[in-house]
Amino acid sequence: MPGHGIHVVDTGFHRPRFDAAYLLVENGRGAFIDCGTNHSVPLLLQALDKAGLQPSEVDWLILTHVHLDHAGGAGLLMQQLPNATLVVHPRGARHMIDPSKLIAGATAVYGEAEVQRSYGTLQPVPEARVRVAADGERIDLAGRELLCVDTPGHARHHHCIWDARSRCWFTGDTFGLSYRELDTARGPFVLPTTTPVQFEPEALKDSIDRLLSRSPEGMYLTHYGRIGASAEEVRGFAAALCEQIDAMVAIARDCAGREGRHAAITAALAELYLSRVRRHGVTLDDARVREVLGSDIELNAQGLEVWLDRAAA
Repeated sequence: MPGHGIHVVDTGFHRPRFDAAYLLVENGRGAFIDCGTNHSVPLLLQALDKAGLQPSEVDWLILTHVHLDHAGGAGLLMQQLPNATLVVHPRGARHMIDPSKLIAGATAVYGEAEVQRSYGTLQPVPEARVRVAADGERIDLAGRELLCVDTPGHARHHHCIWDARSRCWFTGDTFGLSYRELDTARGPFVLPTTTPVQFEPEALKDSIDRLLSRSPEGMYLTHYGRIGASAEEVRGFAAALCEQIDAMVAIARDCAGREGRHAAITAALAELYLSRVRRHGVTLDDARVREVLGSDIELNAQGLEVWLDRAAA
């Protein structure tokens, strides 16, 4: 049995060990935290079976936020979980009940063909099965308390989930990204995610500080898996994230007035991450590092540009 009944489920999105959902099991009842895309649903049901649970024994599907790599499969999964309630941030609930704007937003970023290939057709969740979780909302999983805490910065519809049993947070994208390909003897490498369209650097740093206030011993990231085995190690990751947020903001401001702004930001971000992974002891060649981080470099550049444009408006 995984520690504290926490099962990591690879959702199969993009590549192995890129996108995780989590299954928590307590006293014969289950809760999913995030769910990946429509294509992930069979994998989530397989994880349930492996954990010895029936779909009817799942009480909750808790979304950290409604970006499609976290929540795109929610409607389809809920159709398979007859007794589950969907828990979502107040700013995200309407998008689960009527996903049309989510689809439109993703289409604007990725294009229609890619949205269909990656996410499939989003299914709505009946309003009666949706529980809106305000800051401080407590969810009861068979006597195990899960706490929803508002954590803007990556998105305004983002909350993180505190599990006192394990002394860990389920962080969605607030605590950044960490891919196992970039692990070294020094441990995991972390970087922030500024995916469009609601990146707010000061709010993100404040949210990271809020997570640290409970002295967590580990962080369960959507991208990917648990990092940290002590409060001290988690504080080190937080410091690295905040340093990079400041560096990324400086890059964006430096490139703000340039012709070819997007290309300039993208190139500068790639150099920033390459220099930091080298300091971390990563020995993969530059091309492989760029391959691992390629989609994140592109999306981080887009997010920084949206933030620049909003600040200039």
